[in-house]
Amino acid sequence: MDAGGKDSAIKHLFTGINPQGCEVHSFKRPTFLELDHDFMWRSNIRTPSRGKIGVFNRSYYEEVLVVKVHEQILNSSKLPKELIHEDIWAERFEYIRAFERSMHQNGTNVLKFFLYLSPDEQKKRFISRMKNPEKNWKFDPNDLYERSFWGEYMQAYEEAIQSTACQDSPWYIIPADDKPYSRAVIADAVCQHLASLNLEYPTLSEEVQSNLQSYIEQLQNE
Repeated sequence: MDAGGKDSAIKHLFTGINPQGCEVHSFKRPTFLELDHDFMWRSNIRTPSRGKIGVFNRSYYEEVLVVKVHEQILNSSKLPKELIHEDIWAERFEYIRAFERSMHQNGTNVLKFFLYLSPDEQKKRFISRMKNPEKNWKFDPNDLYERSFWGEYMQAYEEAIQSTACQDSPWYIIPADDKPYSRAVIADAVCQHLASLNLEYPTLSEEVQSNLQSYIEQLQNE
């Protein structure tokens, strides 16, 4: 949702994380290069390596949300015309489920957050962005155009969430009208999940520990 607080939530939650272990990717309008590949390609190449945290600010779900609400985007894409049919959304949901299942089976856990913002709160935030010179840069007139499709977006969100909510890659529906509350809920979900992984620092073998002790003694005797 526009003005839902995605950027500030990411900043709030991951500010204290060592940047060596965390990557944030923001997905905008697809580039010509990205349009030359399948709709999941640009997300696939940005998945985190093992042991790292990857954050997607928007994601491949845009391809079953914005593209579904504005089907002219789909019709003007480089996808072969014979592949644009009434079952394309079900096929994409199936692809997404398979992708997330594969991620889980290969050691990457997927958590998905939908920040639900009410129409009234979104209007307040848009007005604030327009009135406050320090927030003018956040406002895009296109946001008002997208707001006019509220009903269509809600239907698309509901179908996407219902079609892709799995035990291994759950959806968290976050009330986003109150930013401090939404950030706390997201942080709690992430912390609970991290705790369930029983993470530990790597341990060294006795041989490596013995070598380290030799190196210490060698340095101390210089």
